[in-house]
Amino acid sequence: MTDRPERGLLMVLTGNGKGKTTAAFGQALRAIGHGARVLVIQFMKGSDTYGELKAARKYLDGLLVVEQYGLDRFVDKDNPRPEDLELARRGLERAREVLTGGEFPLVILDEINVALDFGLLPLEEVLEVLSARHPSVDVLLTGRYAPPAIVQEADLVSEVLDIKHHYAQGTPGRRGIEF
Repeated sequence: MTDRPERGLLMVLTGNGKGKTTAAFGQALRAIGHGARVLVIQFMKGSDTYGELKAARKYLDGLLVVEQYGLDRFVDKDNPRPEDLELARRGLERAREVLTGGEFPLVILDEINVALDFGLLPLEEVLEVLSARHPSVDVLLTGRYAPPAIVQEADLVSEVLDIKHHYAQGTPGRRGIEF
């Protein structure tokens, strides 16, 4: 993107409704449409069955890069495994590297808010990584439970509300909708 501002934005998508990651990938497509490369660092996710990953590999190779720092299972909030903590730490170190480097005009830290809520990452360190980013890098954080300190620092915060969801009527997750 040629018209980069002097200071990148810190954006947050949070709330208990469905669609935060989906909206983040929409933001990625918008940036790619204007010539940017986008990196998505996914915390707590390790499955390669997500439709957005398949599309990125098939159609957007090199323009939309997705890296996962999680396992293909749920994390126990009350008792995270050592590998969950190690993967989150590696994801944050990768975020530090790319946010300060400026190679990607948009970096998405998918589910980092949940990683913070689960105690996989220290809030102070995440705030330090975000504040040390290259001035031209926009960063988008997703996940429920955005900490107040993150909300305070953000330039944009959108909350996705769960008003009605087909899960409540017993409809299982569907390929292309939930994953």
